[in-house]
Amino acid sequence: MTRDDLSEMLAEQTPACGPAREALLSGGTFEVWDGLVPADRLFHTYRTRLRITQKRGVATLGLIETVEIIEQAGDQAMRIGMVKTADRAWTFMLFLDAAATTVLACARGGRVQLEHD
Repeated sequence: MTRDDLSEMLAEQTPACGPAREALLSGGTFEVWDGLVPADRLFHTYRTRLRITQKRGVATLGLIETVEIIEQAGDQAMRIGMVKTADRAWTFMLFLDAAATTVLACARGGRVQLEHD
């Protein structure tokens, strides 16, 4: 998969897809792993991550929508990837179909803002 291929696949699936595309086109790095993971296993993992971030008050981008999309995929096999911004400040998780021809969802985690006294 090329950078151009991936950038074309990042549309408006979730609110994080546009920023992931911008990061990719601005010199960010990307990787799509070869292995396949059942969507139901990903659902449990990312639903837990969503709960933890919400409990801690950490803002995310596209995580709610991503969890919903993964849940709807049932036991369908998915491929996972990521895009890192050029400054490595943000990582976007990508969820693709088994053939890696379509991005199904994209999410960016958040950061905890520490308060200073």
